[in-house]
Amino acid sequence: MLSFSAFESPQADFEPPVPPVAIHMLGSFALLKNGDALPVRSGGKTETLLTSLALHAHRRVPRATVLAEVWPEGEVELSLQALNSLLHSLRRLLADALGGEPPVTCFQGSYQINLAAGVSVDHARFDELAAEGDLFARTDPSLAIASYERAIALYGGDLCAGDQHAAVVERERLRARYLTLLVRSAFYYYENHDVERAMHLALRLLAHDPYREDAHRLVMRCHVIQGERAQALRQYRVCLQILRDEFDAAPEAATIALYDQVRLEPGSV
Repeated sequence: MLSFSAFESPQADFEPPVPPVAIHMLGSFALLKNGDALPVRSGGKTETLLTSLALHAHRRVPRATVLAEVWPEGEVELSLQALNSLLHSLRRLLADALGGEPPVTCFQGSYQINLAAGVSVDHARFDELAAEGDLFARTDPSLAIASYERAIALYGGDLCAGDQHAAVVERERLRARYLTLLVRSAFYYYENHDVERAMHLALRLLAHDPYREDAHRLVMRCHVIQGERAQALRQYRVCLQILRDEFDAAPEAATIALYDQVRLEPGSV
């Protein structure tokens, strides 16, 4: 299959402060303290614990669930001792950046990432920014796009949280929302005559979902506006080949009509 180069999304003008502790799960796992990555063994218990809790960042996770996910084969008593030891180590490692507060709180036998103390979880922040953009979408599209682009910038890749049912569902939900933000932003810039940025975002969308014909059509239109008619026709060929190879299907009528328009009357695009 043909592939597209991934482009970095344009950065919004506003640069948020660096959180004292950050858990990154979009793309790959990372634990940061004041912006610096801490050494965490890939696939180890620290990563598994923080991933399990951060997946449900806004709610408490029962102790039994934590033990089952982090020590699935362990005896309850030994697993509980290991959990307490791990939480103690995390507090020693991170509490000084959080004003002495623990990075994980415990209440009535349940555990939760301490967002109130300043721990940031990237996929939760992504959701917040997307929702913020949705609030502005009707009243101030430019503010909506600024929030969308900050969310896009956070999306370093699909959620890395294992293959359990809840993680798979959340991964697909976040991915779908990310693609929606890309297409909304791309069409916003196209409609506001920023063709370069529109194409930038449309190509990033195609890098994640090469079957999106609306994105292929937008790239074709951008090429025509930039005086690159031949490149627009090539983009159609790319779309055609991808659909044939993957689905043995023809492009949508709208895509074929745009191809004919570019081929015969590019000035009308």
